[in-house]
Parts: sequence; structure tokens; C-alpha cells
Amino acid sequence: MLSKLSASIRKEYLLLIRDKVGLSILFLMPMVLVLVMTLIQDSAFKSINERGIPLVLVDDDRDSLGITIEQGLRGNTLCSFSDSIDGKPATADKAREAVAEGKFLLAILIPRGATASIRKNVRQLVDQSMQELGGGDSAMALSLDSVQIGILIDPVTKKSFVTSVISNLREFISEIKNKIMFRAFADRLAELVPDKDKVPRNAYSQTQIVTYRESYASQAQTIIPNAVQHNVPAWAIFAMFFIAIPLCGSIMKEKSEGSAFRLHTMPSPYLLLTLGKLIVYVIVCLIQLLLMLCLGIFLLPILGLPALALGHSWFALFMLSFCTALAATGYGIMVGTLASTEQQGAILGSFSILLFSALGGIWVPSYVMPDVMRSISVFSPMNWSLDGYYKLFLRGAGLSALRADCFKLLAFFVLTLGLATWVYRAGRKI
Repeated sequence: MLSKLSASIRKEYLLLIRDKVGLSILFLMPMVLVLVMTLIQDSAFKSINERGIPLVLVDDDRDSLGITIEQGLRGNTLCSFSDSIDGKPATADKAREAVAEGKFLLAILIPRGATASIRKNVRQLVDQSMQELGGGDSAMALSLDSVQIGILIDPVTKKSFVTSVISNLREFISEIKNKIMFRAFADRLAELVPDKDKVPRNAYSQTQIVTYRESYASQAQTIIPNAVQHNVPAWAIFAMFFIAIPLCGSIMKEKSEGSAFRLHTMPSPYLLLTLGKLIVYVIVCLIQLLLMLCLGIFLLPILGLPALALGHSWFALFMLSFCTALAATGYGIMVGTLASTEQQGAILGSFSILLFSALGGIWVPSYVMPDVMRSISVFSPMNWSLDGYYKLFLRGAGLSALRADCFKLLAFFVLTLGLATWVYRAGRKI
């Protein structure tokens, strides 16, 4: 039994090593993809994680409201703040042109006299409240001036970005409005008490009743997603599943050269003959992954990109990679068994792998997909593996957190290998 297994492994090794061009493609193609895609997507990830939304502020108010909004936006990581365009102070017309040309995603226009209008409105509301408390006429006519802040939006801007900026603006406006209202009430109280100096006027600005504390749900240090943390595992998974193409070619050679018929006449179970392919190509998958990890750790930082963080559990990394390699190899064996010609196998394998990668979040992370596509992506085996690498690299998870992902990959391996075995035994040719 061992001699038959070793002969099968030797046969697969020789078939693989003789195809120098195909072997170089297996290892060089995913490395080139990682370099190109990471360099392309690095600025996109930085625009969200580091620089924020490119935004220009036009402050024609030059008073408390404009100052508060400017200070809030400058200190907010959500925005990449600017109050000038091409080195000159921003104006409404220039801001409209800049947003239309794509230089900024948003422009905020604060009109002249906005703070004065707020003060006037607040004083009227305070006066009405004091009259009602004093038993005066509660039907006092109010003449409130509307304050309208303009927001110019580039059509390519995501709705969630606009919602976040508007939410921040409402917070800044509420802060300045409350300050003005507190001062107005303090001034009216000062008119009613004998000792005006005892009326607190600055207590509001010196007191912060509600504070916020940010922390990560994971106890381990959480890494902010970047182009390296996504592309290295993503394209490593793609390379592993791409092994289906040469694996399919190996099976097709056996069929065309008559090796499959001779193997069929040998007194050996099909799984034993398949085991040789599994061992050789799983090792190739693991070598591919190792090269990609080294690329992310050593080469990408030289190019000015972040270094790949591998998490804290080497054993969990190996188990997830081994399960992914099994799933990819099992799928390749199934495609090669189902196909009747080498061209048919190449088309079926390449098309299905591209489909799995697109749905699985390899090209575009699944967390930025629409809800419908995100729901569909959970059926891609590449998504199971990528989600596991996210847990390892970004959340510092261990093996216990990867049980579901590893189980699904192993189930996919058993299913594909079982289907290939059934088709082989039934003698089907598709």
C-alpha cells in the first residue's frame, strides 16, 4: 500500500515539476497580484482609515458657529479638512467647482450671520419662556430666522459618509446652540437677582457632563484594516484555489494518454490513487501561502506599505491554511473528474474560481458590499477562508474562533472529493 502511494506521489511530482512554465505561474502570478492590487488599493484604504473624507469648509459666518464647526472638523478623523482651494481661501463658487471636479467629496457652506440668527432665535425663545414662567402672555408671536447650512456633495460619495458628516454637524450646532441658550438664560436671571456677579455664566463651557470612551471588543490588539491585511490573505486564497487549473490538466493528461484507464485496472482503491494528488498539491498550496506571507512581512514594507501582522496563534494559522488547501485541492479534483476535455476543465475551473473569488470578497472586501451581495458571499468557500484570516490577522483570534470556518472548509473538501469519487466510479463523462 505504501509503495503504491509513494509511486502515485512520485508520478504527480514529476508531472508538476516538468511543467516549468505552469509551475512558475503558480508561484509568480499570485505574488504579482498581491503587489499590484495592494499598491492600487493602498490609497483607497488610507482615504477611509487615515485621511478621512476629503472635505472643504466655506465659513462666511466668522463667528461662534463657524468656529465651532471648524474646530470640530479639524479634530475629527472622519474628515480630511481644508478651508482653502488651490492655496486660496475657499468661497462658495470655488467650492462648488472643486466638488464638481472631484477634488473634494463634500463642501460645507456656512452663511453669513448664521450665529447672529441663532442668538436672535434663542433670545426670543428664552423671553417667551420667562414670560410664561412669570404668568405673562404665552401667545407671544415668534419671528424666527431660519439658518440654512449648505452641503455640496460629489455624486460618487457614499450615502453613509454624508450621513456621518451631517450627524457631526448636528452635534456641533447643538453644542453652540446650548451654549448660547445657557448664556441667554444667565443674562435674564442676572436682571432678576440683586447681585448679578453671582450668576454663573461660564459654567456650561467648563462642564462636560457626558464623555465617551472607545475600546475594542476583542481583548487582543485589533489591527485597522488596510490594503496589506486584505490583499495578502485574499490573493493567497485565490492562488490556492487556482491550483484547480494545473490539477485539472494533470487529470486530463491521464485521460488522454491512457494512464487513467491503466490506473483503473490496477487493484487499488480510487481514494489511494487520489491521495497522491492531494498530498502533492496541498504541499504546493502551503508553499504558495508561505511565499505570500513572506512577501507581506518583508517586501511590502520596503515599498512603503504596512507590514503584514500574522496574529498570535501559529497553530491556528496552520490549521486554517491546511483546511483551505484541502478545500482547494478537493475542488480541483472534482473539476478535473467532471470535465471531459482539458479545454472544458480550464474554462469550468477558471470561471468558477473567478466567480467564487468575486462573491467571496477577494477583489472587494465583503464588508463594503451591498446587503444582498454580502448575504450571497457566505456561500463561497473563499469567503469562509478569508473570514478566518480576518479573525486571525485583524482580531487576534485563536483556533477556537476558527472552528466554524475550518469545519465548513473540511465539509466542502469531503463534498467535492465524494462527488469526484462517485463520478469516477459511475464512469460519467461530462
